[in-house]
Amino acid sequence: AEAAADLVWLYRRDPGGWRGCRSTGEVAMSWRPSTEFSGNLYKGEGILPASPRHVWECIKPVAGGLRTKWDHTVKDFEVIEAISDTISVCRTTTPSAFMKIISPREFVDVVVMKEYEDGTMLSAATNVEHPLCPPQPNFVRGFNYPCGCFCIPVPG
Repeated sequence: AEAAADLVWLYRRDPGGWRGCRSTGEVAMSWRPSTEFSGNLYKGEGILPASPRHVWECIKPVAGGLRTKWDHTVKDFEVIEAISDTISVCRTTTPSAFMKIISPREFVDVVVMKEYEDGTMLSAATNVEHPLCPPQPNFVRGFNYPCGCFCIPVPG
């Protein structure tokens, strides 16, 4: 979990190689080739008219959290094992998509939540296997490379 957080932090700090691919008035999407796997990294950025704490409550990875209420790509989120107050092993399920052509997925990740001195909040995760969470029938087991969400205070 800590290694995933460190890697995601490095991606955030490294401005090089990102190419814009789509932008609306609220969100800008960028991509760049990954150095971890044969594919691309994607980054979405936007500013929300809300306090960082309120935004964090909407995105933080906790059982019973708000993300399953607003994010239709997340069907369920459960904690398999709490390692500490900030690190846990979690299972996330997604619904089928594209008129059920894409099967429901499940992801088992080790997740860390951090808060930095400047008020930035981070959740980072990466794939893990856990004996209490074997692959479930009717789900395709997904694999997450290190990934994460930042909630960064903006002056004003």
